[in-house]
Amino acid sequence: MNIGGFLTNAAALCPGRTAVTFGRHSLTYQELDRRVDALAQGLTRLGLATGDRVILWLNNCPEFIETFFACWKLGLVAVPVNARLTGGEVAFHAQDCGAAAMVYGPEFAADAGNIPVAHHLSAGHGGACGHLIAGNSGAADQTRPLPDSAPAWLFYTSGTTGRPKGATLTHGNLTFVTVSWCADLQCLQPEDVVLHCAPLSHGAGFHALAAIARAAGNVIHPLFDPSVVLEDISRYQVTSVWLVPTQIRLLLDDKGLEHADLSSLQRVIYGGSPMYLDDLQEAVARIGPIFCQLYGQGESPMTITYLRRQEHRPGRPDPEVLTSAGITRTGMEVRIADGDDHEVATGETGEVQVRGPAVMAGYWGRPDATKEALRGGWLHTGDLGRRDERGLVYLLDRLKDLIITGGTNVYAREVEDILLQHPKVREAAVFGLPHRVWGEAVTAAVVGDPGLSATGALEFCRGRLAGYKCPKEIYLVEHIPKSAYGKILKRELRQLYADPAGPGG
Repeated sequence: MNIGGFLTNAAALCPGRTAVTFGRHSLTYQELDRRVDALAQGLTRLGLATGDRVILWLNNCPEFIETFFACWKLGLVAVPVNARLTGGEVAFHAQDCGAAAMVYGPEFAADAGNIPVAHHLSAGHGGACGHLIAGNSGAADQTRPLPDSAPAWLFYTSGTTGRPKGATLTHGNLTFVTVSWCADLQCLQPEDVVLHCAPLSHGAGFHALAAIARAAGNVIHPLFDPSVVLEDISRYQVTSVWLVPTQIRLLLDDKGLEHADLSSLQRVIYGGSPMYLDDLQEAVARIGPIFCQLYGQGESPMTITYLRRQEHRPGRPDPEVLTSAGITRTGMEVRIADGDDHEVATGETGEVQVRGPAVMAGYWGRPDATKEALRGGWLHTGDLGRRDERGLVYLLDRLKDLIITGGTNVYAREVEDILLQHPKVREAAVFGLPHRVWGEAVTAAVVGDPGLSATGALEFCRGRLAGYKCPKEIYLVEHIPKSAYGKILKRELRQLYADPAGPGG
C-alpha cells in the first residue's frame, strides 16, 4: 500500500475540512491534496524516479507535509533531517543515502548549495517548490501503486561509532504504525485537531501521518513556545498533542498554564526520553489525566510499548506504574533477553528486544549493521529493562552509550570525536547527567595540555556540532577513570559529577 493514498482518501472524504493551519494561513484537505499532486508532478518532470532519496531540511511548516506526501505518492524516499544540524552534518546524510534532491527552508539557503545533490529546491514563498506547484496546478492524482516493502522514510539514528545510520521504514511499516497509533494511543477522527510543536522530522511526523490518515486538522508551530502552545490549544480547540518530557516541563513552568483553557484537550502523548515521576504526577494533577506514554525507537518508530491514559489516573494505589514504559503495543512482540538472546524470567534484567510489522527493513547501505541489529529476527534495542508479572516493561539503562537530551538522541562517541580534534585535548569522555528540564545534559570530562580552557573547548564544539549535541558543561581533569582493561568508566564519572558534593556540584 502506498501511504500517499492516506491524503487522497482524506481529501475525498473531507474536502472542505481544514487540513493544515500555520499562523494566519490554512489549507483545506482538497487544497493540500492538489498542491501535493502538483509538486509530485513537478518532481517527476525534474527526472526524479521511484526509489530516489529526497532530503527534507526544514523547520516545521506546511511544506514539510507537502513534501512528505509528494515523495510518498511518487515512491520517492523521504529523508527528513533535524533542522538544528549543521551544513556539514546534513551533507553527510545526503552523501550516505545518495540523495538526488533536497527541499530546504529559506533559513538554510546559505548552506544548502554545498549539499551534494542534483536538485536544490527552496521552500517558502517564491521558492522553487512553489514554482513547481504553480506550474503543475492541474495535475491529477499522482499516487503510484507500490509494494509494502517499498522504502518510504529513512530515519537517521546514530550508532555507537558516532556515524548516523538510516533506518529504512517501508510503506508497510508506516501503514502499521499509523493504524497502531489509532488503535492504542488515540482513535483520531476528522473532528480532532492535532497540534505539532515538536519536529516533524521525528516523532511529530508520525503523529501527523496518523492525523492526515484520519482527516484530522493539523496546527503546525515552527518552534516550541510554551505560551503560544497554551494559547493555540484554546484558539483552535486542539484535542491532541505529542510532546517530549522537556516540553511538558516547560509547559508546567509557564505562568500562563494557571489560566489556560485546556478543556478541548483529550490526549497528551509523550515519549522520546525518560520522564521524572514527580514531573509526571504534577502534569496529571495540573493538566489532567489525559496523558499516554509511548516507547519506541527510529528502528521501530513510536511502536514498542505504551502506558495507557487509564494508568495515569491520580490516586492509583500503585503509582510506580508511572515509572514503567507500559505494555507491548498491539500487533508487536517484546521480550527481555540475556546476552545469548535467550528470554529471561519475569523480573530479571536483560535487553529489550522487539519484532513485528513496525520494525525497520534494515539500515540503508549497511548490511553488517542490519544483520547485527536484527539477528534472530528480533530488533535489539540496546536498552536494558525488565518486565513484571503484569506485563509492564521498565527501562533501566542503556547498552548503547546514548544520551537523550530534550527528547533528541546524542551519541557520546560523536561528541568525543570532535573534542579529540582540538589540538590541546588528549582524552575526552562524554556522558549524560540528569537535568530537570532537558532530561539529560551532555557533559564532558577532558584531559588537556596546558592552556586548554573549558570555554575554548566548548567553542570548538559549537563550530562543528549542532547546538543540542554540545556539552552543557566541560570539566578539565587530570585523569579519566578506567578499568584494568583501559575502558573508560563512565558510571564513575556520572556518580562523581552528579553528586552535589563532588566536583562541579
